[in-house]
Amino acid sequence: MQRNSFLKAGLATAAFLASPFLWAADALKKYRVDKGFKVDAGKDRFNHAISLFDGDTFMTKVSTKDTNGDLYVYESSRVKEGGPALHTHFDQDEMWYVLEGEFLIKVGDVIHQAKAGDSVFGPRNVPHCFAKIGTGDGRLLMTFQPAGKMEAFFQKVSEGALKTMSEAEQDKFREEHGFKRVGPPINQLKK
Repeated sequence: MQRNSFLKAGLATAAFLASPFLWAADALKKYRVDKGFKVDAGKDRFNHAISLFDGDTFMTKVSTKDTNGDLYVYESSRVKEGGPALHTHFDQDEMWYVLEGEFLIKVGDVIHQAKAGDSVFGPRNVPHCFAKIGTGDGRLLMTFQPAGKMEAFFQKVSEGALKTMSEAEQDKFREEHGFKRVGPPINQLKK
């Protein structure tokens, strides 16, 4: 009988010690959506589009919050020509799918001219940038996998975070969000 009591006490102690881990695992599951959802055309997942600069709108389609950081998908609408500086993501792969217009997308040493229906993949740790070219609107569906801190970066920039920062402070801010500027934007005269 003493052996049974010892075993029961041991099992009870193990269950008690494991309970915080079970609670934490259950809590983590709650941060990932458990049902599908639809985001209408021209709409943002949270009805709050992001704008990084004049003529540019980001509409979240799948949020970092939806996937516990596994994926971030957004639609970027661009009126003006141009795009971001050459940069490298430390931990994210990036993909561009052109919905409308034309873009130059540089990955490594290769510049791709992409039009509606084309997609380009940029692996992590490979310098890349893109630019809308030509007249009319341009739209991209862009994906980060894993999401990293890109959604948070875009939200903070949209709120004006970079406006008062020096270039060195902006570079530090980028690195805190998982990427580094490594060169200028695409020269639109080179194709």
